[in-house]
Amino acid sequence: MKKVKIKLAGILYERSMTQAELAHLSGVRPNAISNLCRGYVDRLSIDHIEKISNALDLESISELIDFVDVDEEKA
Repeated sequence: MKKVKIKLAGILYERSMTQAELAHLSGVRPNAISNLCRGYVDRLSIDHIEKISNALDLESISELIDFVDVDEEKA
């Protein structure tokens, strides 16, 4: 079984960027950024994906979102 994994926390860590900085750059509410970093998301708007991707200058959605096996997620 596959599960969607949002890789935002890792991206911010790699870039030494805070959630607050991303919220400011993207225009996405800090609470929404925090929830995405912690994986507490039932749904994700295309608008948020676009704003975050543009703020981080991502080339592909796969840099932000991935599919992982449920077993892999637990490991």
